[in-house]
Amino acid sequence: MTDDLPERISHLRARLDSLQEGDLPVHGGRTLAYVYDSGLGAVDELARESVAAFAGSNGLDPTAFPSLLQMENDLVAFAAGILDAPGSAVGTITSGGTESVLLAVQSARDAHPEVTSPSMVLPSTAHAAFHKAAHYFGVRAVLVPVGPDFRADPDAMAAAIDDSTVLVVASSPSYAHGVVDPVTQIAAAAEARGIRCHVDACIGGWVLPYAARLGRTVPPWTFAVEGVTSISVDLHKYAYAPKGASLLLHRSPSLRRPQYFASAAWPGYTMLNSTMQSTRSGGPVAGAWAAVHAIGDAGYERLAAEVFGAVDAIVAGVADIDGIRVVVPPDSTLIALVTDESCDPFTICDEMAERTFYVQPQLSYRDHAATVHLSVSAATLPLVDDLLAALASSVEAARAAGPVTVDPGIAAYVASLDPAGIGDDEFDGLLEAAGLLGPGPDDATPGTSSGVALPSRMAEVNALLDLATPALREAVLVAFLDRLQRHGERPQG
Repeated sequence: MTDDLPERISHLRARLDSLQEGDLPVHGGRTLAYVYDSGLGAVDELARESVAAFAGSNGLDPTAFPSLLQMENDLVAFAAGILDAPGSAVGTITSGGTESVLLAVQSARDAHPEVTSPSMVLPSTAHAAFHKAAHYFGVRAVLVPVGPDFRADPDAMAAAIDDSTVLVVASSPSYAHGVVDPVTQIAAAAEARGIRCHVDACIGGWVLPYAARLGRTVPPWTFAVEGVTSISVDLHKYAYAPKGASLLLHRSPSLRRPQYFASAAWPGYTMLNSTMQSTRSGGPVAGAWAAVHAIGDAGYERLAAEVFGAVDAIVAGVADIDGIRVVVPPDSTLIALVTDESCDPFTICDEMAERTFYVQPQLSYRDHAATVHLSVSAATLPLVDDLLAALASSVEAARAAGPVTVDPGIAAYVASLDPAGIGDDEFDGLLEAAGLLGPGPDDATPGTSSGVALPSRMAEVNALLDLATPALREAVLVAFLDRLQRHGERPQG
């Protein structure tokens, strides 16, 4: 320990504050993607304190840290109550929605070792985490087109089930469009074939039950629906807990058992895991437990009223803005907006950022146009008028600028790329063609990535990606992430 430790700690705290200045705000209701804000500062403070207090605790062994086991069981019990779960239901806390989805798929696969080439039936709007699970676990994803209302087609889903199917999936709601699939029919078709049905309610699971209490029309989707065998629901979304915490609930212990992993095939301790992780920090568990108990059942009903008040006001306000419309009336808290031919959504996203609202661009997919995506939080309600004014102004600016065009030469270069063959040289060529080639490692700021010079406005970059096939988008973005995560020189201090 050095004598200058206090000075170094002070310096590093200042450095952390400086680093965070470039991040999107996580509070204040103006970031409508990636974060979920209750607007309850005291709850946020308590949750952060709880994360810090249990950050060093390890969920690897529940007998060593029984506090974490108690908090996990408490959270599962709360979720079971709002999800109409039977008394036999069990659950596990995970690091996030993707891990919950991965475990649901892995459990379904391992429950049927006799199926040598397992598959799962997904609506085309199912979250990409299921494709990740397919990649990791060798469970083939059978994609079924959705109907014109962007909801899963239950008859087509049923027809896609065959002897290799180990899982059928429905969304509540789907992320891209915010609508709930017809879970009753989908689960019935799965149950008739003796197949598990998982409902991905990662984003809606903690808010839709309260929407129903408030008298809103919500299609059935919980464990009250016969045939639903598991549900994933994120705590760090509309339970307004710190990241990352999610829950995976199964209807019975027998359904959960294949989720567990144990190994005594080495000379160390016998490994026993309920999730993808072994060591698990107790911080997110404690943070979620504190947030859920601080807000409570009545508090979540009030927050649901606030967030749906914001959703309704935004949907109504968009109807008065020429050039943009809601793709489909949302069942939940997610809103997708599509433009007419006078402008494009990517410019609108840039213009909204200029007006200090962050919204998410969604690229086109098959015959679905590119959209502007909003994840609405309770904290957005006081800002709805400002948001709608910013949106109207942004659409007006986008219409004045016209749709983004991509240089034909750059478009041809993109079309010539082979997704399987994008290495450093090909990626540098793309960056150079698009005017995004940044300094090399020798010129980069110590501790930063090199080779990419992102513009402050992303409309042209998104328009370029929108021209690419899904496979090429994936390859380009993998190359982009790889480049961002090259450290350059070691930072000092």
